Amino acid sequence: MSESLNRLLADLHAQRVATWESAALQVNIDQRRRLVDEARVEDFVSVGDTLEPFTLVTVEGGSLSRDELLAKGPAVLIFFRFAGCPACNIALPYYQRQLYPSLHALGVPLVAVSPQVPERLVEIKSRHNLELQVVSDPNNQLGRRLGILYSFDEASRKASLLKGSSIGEITGTGTWELPQPTVVVIDRDGTVAFAEVSPDWLVRTEADRVIQAVEQLLGQSPVQVAI
Repeated sequence: MSESLNRLLADLHAQRVATWESAALQVNIDQRRRLVDEARVEDFVSVGDTLEPFTLVTVEGGSLSRDELLAKGPAVLIFFRFAGCPACNIALPYYQRQLYPSLHALGVPLVAVSPQVPERLVEIKSRHNLELQVVSDPNNQLGRRLGILYSFDEASRKASLLKGSSIGEITGTGTWELPQPTVVVIDRDGTVAFAEVSPDWLVRTEADRVIQAVEQLLGQSPVQVAI
């Protein structure tokens, strides 16, 4: 059985249940439930949408435009919250292990996207020695166009401030907005071929679903990669 991202995230939640103070745990659970209950699914990026040109900023200081990203074929974007997010520090290494090798063999770029400013975002790439690209979405511009942003509720804002800083200070954006975990497969012409948005940040897209979508898009038989 292949490694499951959602099992790893369930283990994280179980650890919190066992170790967190009950009030803090409830704030976390309540916001995740609220995001699911209030999700505006009709606004989410979906298959068949066309992504107009965009520019992202690499953690190395360069830029990555839509046209550069799609120059040789389709690409995969993974939206995550910020470098210090515990769930993201599980998800990105998982995608490095379970998704990057197959996409690399197919010549398809894998790009992890966060609104956090590049000089802070670089931490997660260096921490895990990620080969996949990590880029910043300045001012959440692309995330907003994709309809995947959320804002902290009042209880979560208070919990963040009690820890010493707002999320906007942590990300460098100055706002309470973050992207919901999202995977988007973009065809070479800019059309969305696969999209999945997860309002609950402890539920995320498994690698095999992305690989299947890319292989179908390319008309490829499954690629076997030793991991």
